[in-house]
Amino acid sequence: MNTLVLLTGILFILMVLIGGRKGIRSFIALFLNFVVLLFTIFIMLDPTADPIILTIIASTAISFITLFYISEVNSTTKTAFISTVITIVILIFFIMYVTEKAMIQGFGEEEIGELYIFDLYIGVDFVKIGTAMIIMSAIGAITDITISIASPMREIFHHHPSMSRRDLFQSGLSIGRDILGTNSNTLFFAFFGGYLALLIWFKDLSYSLGEIVNSKVFTAEILTILCAGIGIALAIPITSWITSYFLVKRREKN
Repeated sequence: MNTLVLLTGILFILMVLIGGRKGIRSFIALFLNFVVLLFTIFIMLDPTADPIILTIIASTAISFITLFYISEVNSTTKTAFISTVITIVILIFFIMYVTEKAMIQGFGEEEIGELYIFDLYIGVDFVKIGTAMIIMSAIGAITDITISIASPMREIFHHHPSMSRRDLFQSGLSIGRDILGTNSNTLFFAFFGGYLALLIWFKDLSYSLGEIVNSKVFTAEILTILCAGIGIALAIPITSWITSYFLVKRREKN
């Protein structure tokens, strides 16, 4: 507990020293997002609750806090927020299909050993739970890439106000291409960092490469990375189009 308090204090001090007022807001936003996630999980325990609807609401709330609370309400955060919500809605139905077809819902045999004493018939749709898990894993990366595209696009338009919508859209795509690779690598190495112990366990159990690839635990995490990567890729053209549309439309009105 003392270690957690110490690390939290160090994080807060660094965020204040480097980020100033926005650093404080970012620190508070971390806890607000944690409360949203915790509240969502508790509601999901109710068999009558729909995890997909809860995930959409929670993702919207997290995006709202991350964008509007930290960076305040402006044209950049508005377009980033709209782009994030549209990307999540498109992605969530795709993930539901993939989760059901790949049968990655539920627990793998590596996990079931610790759960055999519990009743797994709890009245919850594990396909929807699996979908919610993947969306929650991707929401941070999607929000990050939408604001990372919308902000420089606004700056480009500010310095070149006569740009056409098509040229501005192409600029957004160009920015997105530079970000795409780094974000995908972040997701990939986050998986291997978080599941390094699992991979070592596979080695100790003498799993072959085929057994590792076909294990539910490993497959579920790889599909999480792939679906999050697809979400990031989708967010690039969506954000570029929405941002270019609103910036040019505002110029025409003025």
